[in-house]
Amino acid sequence: MAFRAVVLPALFAIGTVMSSPTAHAAGDVAKGKKAFGKCKACHAVQAGKNKIGPYLAGVMGRQAGTARGYKKYKGLKGADWAWDDASMDAYLTDPKKFTKEKTGKKSAMNLKTKNKKQRANLIAYLKTLK
Repeated sequence: MAFRAVVLPALFAIGTVMSSPTAHAAGDVAKGKKAFGKCKACHAVQAGKNKIGPYLAGVMGRQAGTARGYKKYKGLKGADWAWDDASMDAYLTDPKKFTKEKTGKKSAMNLKTKNKKQRANLIAYLKTLK
């Protein structure tokens, strides 16, 4: 009986955390790197090398809208958050909607990533870019 009283509530709590909207499944870095192929047209992975969009080296954990030397921000001007799994996931789902809700301005980025697993893979890859 004691086992049930202690372990079952603990398992329920773990299941609740794992299924919460903010919990993110770990992505596959190799698949994320492959999926990033669509992003290369506008984003570089080398720090300081901006293209149409800002470079993405070190993006995870960085204050949104602050890539060094990038001046073309639209929807991210005045951003008050740092990129983490949850914010990047929401942004990749619908960049224009996300930035409109956060800053009142739409992002210039048009590419939406509707597939949840692909977003997790992209985020896993972005975390490797230092």
